[in-house]
Amino acid sequence: MAKMKKDESFLGKLGGTLGRKKKAKEVSDLHEEGKNAINAPLLPSSIEIHPEDTLMEENAERVMLDPTSRETHKFKDLLKVLIDWINSELEEDRIIVKDLEEDCYDGQVLQKLFEKLSGRKLNVAEVTQSEIVQKQKLQTVLEAVNLLLRPHGWPIEWSVDSIHSKNLVAIVFLLVSLAMHFQAPIRLPEHVSVQVVVVKKKDGLLQTGHITKELTTTTEMMMGRFERDAFDTLLDHAPDKLNVVKTSLITFVNKHLNKLNLEVTELETQFADGVYLVLLMGLLEDYFVPLYNFFLTPESFEQKVHNVAFSFELMQDGGLKKPKARPEDVVNLNLKSTLRVLYNLFTNYKNSD
Repeated sequence: MAKMKKDESFLGKLGGTLGRKKKAKEVSDLHEEGKNAINAPLLPSSIEIHPEDTLMEENAERVMLDPTSRETHKFKDLLKVLIDWINSELEEDRIIVKDLEEDCYDGQVLQKLFEKLSGRKLNVAEVTQSEIVQKQKLQTVLEAVNLLLRPHGWPIEWSVDSIHSKNLVAIVFLLVSLAMHFQAPIRLPEHVSVQVVVVKKKDGLLQTGHITKELTTTTEMMMGRFERDAFDTLLDHAPDKLNVVKTSLITFVNKHLNKLNLEVTELETQFADGVYLVLLMGLLEDYFVPLYNFFLTPESFEQKVHNVAFSFELMQDGGLKKPKARPEDVVNLNLKSTLRVLYNLFTNYKNSD
């Protein structure tokens, strides 16, 4: 009897073990089936597919950013511009965004950003821990955003579920639309497109496909809803007058840089490393800029961008609005961006000694 019970106990354990192994194998097979369906032939094998990603309801759809698009220089540049913009807008709230997916999905940052841009206070909970409350908050925030943007023709490429599930493409679409609508003082990279993978379940089988999503177009088209500035008109319709404007700006900057025995002859190139911009701001505002604040002989692209960005900070300290040009555009010898920065200085300091 004792031996029989021992054998039954052993068989019971063995059966339980085999059952668990069978169940684990089923999950593993399901995981592998979903992974193969998504990976072949559309996705690189490096993408991480979780078992729950393949357990989809019939006719359900999931959208994922292609990993190769995530790593492109333009897309990374766009993310950085948006992050810097949010941090600049929410500096007084002591909010620092480092990752759009992780910091925007629960609605807290989006709420603060919308309130700052629109000047409107939303009736939502300040602290949201549970998923239900987070989605309720997101619902309120996105309803306010959509109510504002939709009448102006902005396509709504986001939803509560897409934002809360950390869909980076949806988050970027939302932020780009807000930046354009509120005429944010930033320059978004042009022609940023990404590949997204759409996974659908139909008749019990997973179907995949690639779709190209255009996140930004040209600056002119993105800003087409707003008034074009003098340099758009000048370069498009009166390029013959460009030299007259450049001569006036060169005369203006040399009037001040000559005090340091410096002289500019080429606007396109000589301001690209940011050094002359920093020194010029010190001269215009009558202070000495400590050399440890910037790179006097910058060698890398990053050091040049630091210098130009620092000069923009000095301009804001002097009461000027933040330039709409991006530091990267000035460093990349974008003439229109450089002219905008210098013309802004000219209009504010043309009568200074």
